[in-house]
Amino acid sequence: MTTLPFDNDLKLFALMKEQLYAAVLCDALDQVGYRQQAMRADIRPIYPEAVVVGRALTMESVDVYAPEENVYEHEIAAVDSLKPGDVMVASTQRSTRTCVWGELLSTAAMARGANGAVIDGYTRDVRLIQKMGFPLFSTGIYPVDSAGRGEVIHYNRIIECGGVVVSPGDLIFGDYDGVVVIPKEALRAVVERAVAKVEGESITRAELRKGATLRQVFDKYGVL
Repeated sequence: MTTLPFDNDLKLFALMKEQLYAAVLCDALDQVGYRQQAMRADIRPIYPEAVVVGRALTMESVDVYAPEENVYEHEIAAVDSLKPGDVMVASTQRSTRTCVWGELLSTAAMARGANGAVIDGYTRDVRLIQKMGFPLFSTGIYPVDSAGRGEVIHYNRIIECGGVVVSPGDLIFGDYDGVVVIPKEALRAVVERAVAKVEGESITRAELRKGATLRQVFDKYGVL
């Protein structure tokens, strides 16, 4: 079995990005009793190849209905607190009025070494973010600014994003299939099981390609 660098986040994230995918992580989460860790299906990557892996730094905004002083204060502080390997995970209370993320925030996050962002809400400046290659997931695209429409009220606290409770430091993994939240206390158990399943799938896939039936392969390896 692959040796996993649990003592080095950045090496672990790189290995996960190369070898794992959202579906197999969901399967591993099921095995250890976490069955509701996939975010809602409407949180999608802004380009198909986007893959995000990293530790959650959370942020939450609420709708407002008039411009206020220092409207960006907590949003700026949240982005400036990102560290290498972090993923910004933002809740907007499913707002359809505001756009909490854009190109400048992506640029600032990328410069600080962040691995991507997951927004339960809208984003803008999408073409520019795509050109940057910044892995961004959101519920939609909308051109408006947040000022007078939404305000970040706190960051680095427990939030709900995409129907999943996210704590700061949880592991976020997102690809074209969707976004998965791995509770930090379950990280080792989940990743070990996911890697073992991927290695088992490689064997069963080879036998299926040679003509073995699905029943034969499943009875032999228990992998599906």
